[in-house]
Amino acid sequence: MARGGPKLHSVRRQELGQSFQDGGAHYERVRPGYPAESADWLIPAGAHDAADIGAGTGKFTALLAARGLHTVAVDPSADMLEQLRGTLPVVTAVEGTAEDTGLEPESFDLVTVAQAWHWCDPGLASTEIARILRPHGVLGLVWNQLDTAVPWVHRLSRIMHAGDVHKPHFRPPVGPEFTGLESHLTRWEDPVTTGDIQELTKSRSYYLAASEAARAKVMANLDWYLHEHLGHAPGELLRLPYLTQTWRAFRT
Repeated sequence: MARGGPKLHSVRRQELGQSFQDGGAHYERVRPGYPAESADWLIPAGAHDAADIGAGTGKFTALLAARGLHTVAVDPSADMLEQLRGTLPVVTAVEGTAEDTGLEPESFDLVTVAQAWHWCDPGLASTEIARILRPHGVLGLVWNQLDTAVPWVHRLSRIMHAGDVHKPHFRPPVGPEFTGLESHLTRWEDPVTTGDIQELTKSRSYYLAASEAARAKVMANLDWYLHEHLGHAPGELLRLPYLTQTWRAFRT
């Protein structure tokens, strides 16, 4: 993210976030899902209603719906939500943001934000999410992160300009409306081909916002690294290591 004060940070965040407005079909095809363990740890006992904010194409939403929760998906991108409606017809999908969901107050036992909290204003989003949560409801924040403790993945993340790498001392900012922030870590592997990794790179904010020359350089470096340096054949199946860090806090 750009430095230079909160205002610049906010503007840059909005510019990069805008790059995800389109391309829902590509995002759905190439982005990994989430481990079931993440949702199981987040969902409070007796929960009935959940909202997934910044739902995108429904990668995390699907876990909530599969566990029998009445689920509402919220995202600012109509294109992303179109993909979600096609794969999850039982889910109610509405356009909105974490800062302004448009949802009814005290309507949910769980509100999740997966792979999107860094696009939000944490103060405004905390206030809005607290408004739609029932008393003692749970806020869940989830990140899929490349496991850069694995040497080949560390170099891969640098070539991809991947920002979602595991940072052991990271703690997400949440507003005073929430208490008891705690985290859970899941290690897992996503089976992918070298072509899948190349397409995954094209779905990331750095690539989407880059010039054509920068994009070409990234793809050339990636092709060299995967096929020449590591020696993988096109189409060969690899296991890409991930860490999913899941955070929860409770509405005060």
